[in-house]
Amino acid sequence: MTLPPNNASGSSNVHEARSTLGKRLRELRVAAGLSGRQLAESLSWPPSKVSKLENGRQTPTDDDLRGWTAATSSEGETEALLASLHTLEVQHAEWQRILRTGLKPHQQELISWDQKTRLFRAFEATVIPGLLQTPEYARARFAEGIRRLKLPNDINEAIAGRVQRQEILYRPDKRFHFVLTEAALRFRLCAPDIMLGQLDRLISLSQLLNVRLGVIGFETQYATSPWHGFWLYDNERVLVETLSAELDLRQPQEIELYGSAFEQLAAVASYGRSARTIINRVMEDLAPDSPDDSA
Repeated sequence: MTLPPNNASGSSNVHEARSTLGKRLRELRVAAGLSGRQLAESLSWPPSKVSKLENGRQTPTDDDLRGWTAATSSEGETEALLASLHTLEVQHAEWQRILRTGLKPHQQELISWDQKTRLFRAFEATVIPGLLQTPEYARARFAEGIRRLKLPNDINEAIAGRVQRQEILYRPDKRFHFVLTEAALRFRLCAPDIMLGQLDRLISLSQLLNVRLGVIGFETQYATSPWHGFWLYDNERVLVETLSAELDLRQPQEIELYGSAFEQLAAVASYGRSARTIINRVMEDLAPDSPDDSA
């Protein structure tokens, strides 16, 4: 069996994929002439688990699928079911699972993707992209994740990993196109002096020959809504971060959808001197709230 093509995006596709897998499990149970209770009893499961799996309210494990096919005498379906499950797991990975051993391993995984990607396109509506963050801004972001998700505290190692990733910005064989909203420059997600340093770094990085930095000012008329941030790795992969999970989208329809959205957002952004003018304006507004070093 295969998962359905994704014509929508994000978590709705995850739900659709889980529901499709559940429907196939129900078909196998019905074909075997078993009621939900009978199947549950044969596997020593609570009856509610069969219902949850069939209705897409719970994601099965590998062992769940193997038990299901054995109990319904449909072992020939096992590999196809497992393939569908693993596709679903790649598409929707909960942060608690990704980061269960700490923040640094995820940074190392991103480095491996960075190495094989030639064109990076990123849109962020609320935060500064990781590749452009100062260590101080990154510390504030990691600290929030540790606090919210109750993660192991390896923040210093994670920052070192992020700084290591940023070396890729200086490779001439890589191209980067970042689009930020003015809101991302103004949200108070760290202390004012840290944000001033971050904005100054954006100005510096915007002058790299292989980096294109666009800023969408508050006065700009949008062609498409800035619903959430996302990253495009060449035309191979889209990453979307939510509060609870990372969506890893690789179906052509979704990559095309996000690519089109990025182009529409990029088309209304300001670049070069105009982008730096917006950044400098934000810095001027923020300066009075920053501690005075001369005091």
